[in-house]
Amino acid sequence: MSRPTSACTTILVGKRASRDGSTMIARNNDGGVLNPKKFVLVRAADQPRHYQAPFSDFALELPANPLSYTSTPAATDPVGIGSASGINRKNVAMSASETITNNGEILGVDPLVPNGIGEEDLIATVLPFIDSARAGVVRLGQLVETYGTCETNGIAFADQDEIWYLETIGGHHWAARRLPDDCYVVAPNRFNLTDFDFTDPTVLFAADLPRLISEHHLNPDVNGINLRHIFGTATVKDTHYNNPRTWFGQRYFNPEIVQDPCDFDLPFCQRPAHLIGIEDLKFVLSSHYQNTPFDPYGSGTTADKTRFRPIAMSRNQEMHILQLRPDVDASIAAIHWVAFGPNTFNMVVPFYANCRDTPASYRDTATHYAPDQAFWLSNNLALLGDAHYNLYLDSVTNFASALLAACRQLQGQADAQAPQQADPASYLTKINQDLAQCYLTHSYRLMDQLLALGKPQMKIQFMMKD
Repeated sequence: MSRPTSACTTILVGKRASRDGSTMIARNNDGGVLNPKKFVLVRAADQPRHYQAPFSDFALELPANPLSYTSTPAATDPVGIGSASGINRKNVAMSASETITNNGEILGVDPLVPNGIGEEDLIATVLPFIDSARAGVVRLGQLVETYGTCETNGIAFADQDEIWYLETIGGHHWAARRLPDDCYVVAPNRFNLTDFDFTDPTVLFAADLPRLISEHHLNPDVNGINLRHIFGTATVKDTHYNNPRTWFGQRYFNPEIVQDPCDFDLPFCQRPAHLIGIEDLKFVLSSHYQNTPFDPYGSGTTADKTRFRPIAMSRNQEMHILQLRPDVDASIAAIHWVAFGPNTFNMVVPFYANCRDTPASYRDTATHYAPDQAFWLSNNLALLGDAHYNLYLDSVTNFASALLAACRQLQGQADAQAPQQADPASYLTKINQDLAQCYLTHSYRLMDQLLALGKPQMKIQFMMKD
């Protein structure tokens, strides 16, 4: 069995950069052409005490008394192993992971560990055992230092107050930074951390990281510490695969700033020109360089339309926005927004993390086509939508708007009523089911519209009638 490949885009939003004071961590989980995903609740009683990695010999004895958590693993994964995201019962969120790059120099000094901890192990071995975002950084950092890692990853943690972003360095090192509350991050598949002050209380790192840099003369800069310069890559691939995604996200959140899409030194974080909401995150994670010459669906030249890797693409398998809301009852604070399939043609649905189970249409994803399941329905819509993008654009836009409005109405009802329930978790489980059904209903309606618009475009036609 081989490891899955992954190529994702991460967005982080601090509480003073969001519209309602939420902390939000979001990511596209990209993979192979078709890798069915599911949305499940991993109960404490179902979690192993001895963890065995599915793709290596990595094994770990886990602490007792794990927390339950929501999870988005592959459809074939048992329990939550291989998950891409989750929120635990303490309202702590984790997204794992953003595949990043390390340069050959650091990998020569500290090689990767073939049987070290990997992407598919991260959620199951960390999220059930932490009560804050900072605690997640500390636990994962200890695991990387102790067991090593087999790959280079970026991992996001959030609670209602803080967001932390950790990147692994070589086989046994790591660095993490707390996101300033008034900032956001758009992180592609490269090393993303930049300026780093080892005396700053808002950073954490492997204990010997400063010595490693100094002893091996890894810093190319005359002044200061820039971790991207020290450990990252600056390749031709980065200029068309990675850097443009950060450029487009920062262009959307800060249209007043003019930057080069190929720039290797785009900032790690920025202060947005306007407060950021769920719709903004969905737009950026669903984007393909709209209103630029680089849009694959646009009118630019073939060279321009194929120059940059878009954020939304055919290999999107799952998108999550993990929202931790302030000033509400703990039972409704954590919202695990989920979408499946290529993101240009879907919509995220807001599921309450404090539930007793997830809806069957999201939970029981089959490994083969099943039109009544969210994963397969979303991919089916994307296949149709891609074939005649401009023809279907209005229908897809109206679908997303109508679905979000319907979900917001259900959310408003649940927010008002759940805290007064004798059993909020059971009530929210029913609301989650209603939200899932809302997605199915609106998606079937969109399918009707796409078929009606698309059939007259079929090439096998003959106008003479019997």
